[in-house]
Amino acid sequence: MKEIYLDHAATSPMHPAVIEKMAEVMGDVFGNPSSIHSIGRYARKYLDEARFVLSSAIGAKDHEIIFTGGGSEADNLAIIGTAHARSAEGRHIITTQIEHHAVLHTCQQLEKEGFEVTYLPVNDKGMISLDELKNALRDDTILVTVMFGNNEVGTLQPIKEIGALLKDHQASFHTDAVQAFGIQKINVDELQVDLLSVSSHKLNGPKGLGFLYQRESAKIQPIIFGGEQERKRRAGTENVPAVVGFAEATKIAQASFTEKQQQFIDFRNTFLKKLDQAEISYHVNGDETHYLPHVLNISFTGMDVESFLVNLDIAGIAASSGSACTAGSIDPSHVLVAMFGKHADELRNSIRFSFGYGLTLEDIQITADKTIEIVKRLVK
Repeated sequence: MKEIYLDHAATSPMHPAVIEKMAEVMGDVFGNPSSIHSIGRYARKYLDEARFVLSSAIGAKDHEIIFTGGGSEADNLAIIGTAHARSAEGRHIITTQIEHHAVLHTCQQLEKEGFEVTYLPVNDKGMISLDELKNALRDDTILVTVMFGNNEVGTLQPIKEIGALLKDHQASFHTDAVQAFGIQKINVDELQVDLLSVSSHKLNGPKGLGFLYQRESAKIQPIIFGGEQERKRRAGTENVPAVVGFAEATKIAQASFTEKQQQFIDFRNTFLKKLDQAEISYHVNGDETHYLPHVLNISFTGMDVESFLVNLDIAGIAASSGSACTAGSIDPSHVLVAMFGKHADELRNSIRFSFGYGLTLEDIQITADKTIEIVKRLVK
């Protein structure tokens, strides 16, 4: 039985060209980029070239890229680093209720340190209100952190409009772009963001690597201490093969933006058309206009998410929900709770299908057929 992987928002398979490039570098480049001898300088050359590729992908300068151990560390560095660096200017932070836990748990930690955090609500499409953000801003607000695109329902936030709103305010603006990088075109100057987090393994690169974009004027303090790597902002010897692999994955993504977006939209439309033709009762969670094309979160009327996921897995289809299932109980998705309320049916009947490298239209058609079969069998 062929396995169909539809959980690319969780992680993505490495692209063969990335694996090939990393293997080449692993064999030939072993020096420490901080060493001043020729072997170290050779490694530094690869690091610098990769940094240029990644910075160019978001319209940034080379030295504004800080390599991290992943998206979570990038979020932590942006939020904690800003809070500690700017605490004398204020101790108020604004975020949203639907952020990734790498942001939410970091903000909760800062609350324990005496910072005040405002968690903006969202509507039933997963979108924040610009007016509510404007009303939440205070003279002592030092950071606004709003994710670019949601990992569970795909809703895109009005990042450009937020950037314009904050142009004349002291607050630094951070966006978690982990789910959007490689899918959406991003230019940090057009968006007017000061800090932006990215992760490699979401776009067919290696795990354990990410970066934080830090605008020259944005103040942060390091959260990892040791050597003077990354211009004294992030200690630890850089993982040169992984960095090169990340750059290779980014080049591949940059070269196929338009085609990939259209392919994912075709996947989405094909899937939903089959559900409609089979007269399945469902609705799509998220915004119908502003969304990440590779994330499709569907609420199926009368369905139980745990049974659904098990049956999909048996059918060879890997999908996910926004819920963590443990010992037969469900911890509801904080994203769906924010969108629909604590007792909504969507908390128990929503499935996320997310698209990516290696999928074909036939895979989507097979998945839709299997989904229809399972729904008709389980919903009485």
